[in-house]
Amino acid sequence: MPDVDLSLRRFTETPYNLFVLRAFFIVGPTAAGKSELAADVAREMRAEVVSADAFQIYRGLNLLTAKPDAATLAKAPHHLIGTTPLHQEMNAGKFRLAASRAIDQIHSRGSPAIVAGGSGLYIKALTHGLAGLPQADPKLRAKLNALSTDALRSQLADLDPKTVRKIDAKNRRRLMRALEICLTTGKRPSEQRTQWNTIAATNGVFVFRDREELYERINRRVEAMFENGVIEEVQAAGALSSTALQMIGLREIRELLAGKMSILQCVAAIQQATRRYAKRQLTWFRRQTNLEPLNLSLLSHNEAVKWILLRKHSEPRKLSGHRDD
Repeated sequence: MPDVDLSLRRFTETPYNLFVLRAFFIVGPTAAGKSELAADVAREMRAEVVSADAFQIYRGLNLLTAKPDAATLAKAPHHLIGTTPLHQEMNAGKFRLAASRAIDQIHSRGSPAIVAGGSGLYIKALTHGLAGLPQADPKLRAKLNALSTDALRSQLADLDPKTVRKIDAKNRRRLMRALEICLTTGKRPSEQRTQWNTIAATNGVFVFRDREELYERINRRVEAMFENGVIEEVQAAGALSSTALQMIGLREIRELLAGKMSILQCVAAIQQATRRYAKRQLTWFRRQTNLEPLNLSLLSHNEAVKWILLRKHSEPRKLSGHRDD
């Protein structure tokens, strides 16, 4: 029988999983077209896709989280989409463990792995490893979740002014996590040296679009969500974890259901929140990765697929998990 503890140790104690270097990364902002691109590239390569999306990993709320449709998922095997119950907490550490296992299993079958997504911290946790930071405290998280975003920012400013200046004023999730670290460890996050591994994944592309086109795609996506029944989807959702509660659009639709805003106001608010999120993603990937940029506004979808395939095939064979039998 295999030693389960040793198997787990392989993923949790190794500072940087070398087999992650063999994966090909397709990252970028929401609504850029990553899912469709990854699925078509994977089909051509006979690869499997590992999703790196903090909310698509949850089971349910498919419209709200813009999960790939059935036709896209049918093009290649997909992992870490709809695998976690909505009531369970999710974080970068849990994602890293699950994604590392998935990539290892894909390579053990002799197939290449493609990591596709836009959750920057999850992707960096996978490529660099994580610092030894405390796990979330459910009771503390519940108390913090009851506070407004402004109140969270005010408390963090009192405890760690340096960190609060680095966090977007509307990024509620990061504000909460920074406060958790302060209150749990008694130390400022800015004083704790981030223990990222210095080796970064260089095997992949950072996709984006011209701002006007990206924003138009976001606006159309949100409108389609409402046309397809996202209000009823949210209304039928059961208990949600504090992580799942951070899904863009959830708060706005609940306010709509409570009669606090009109449907036009709700759509506009979600469109604006999504555009702001995309802007933060673009900033993150430009600063945090050294993946090759690819402007999808300059290419057709098929041209982009061919461009990526040419790049992938030009790389050393050791980066692929595929075996030529």
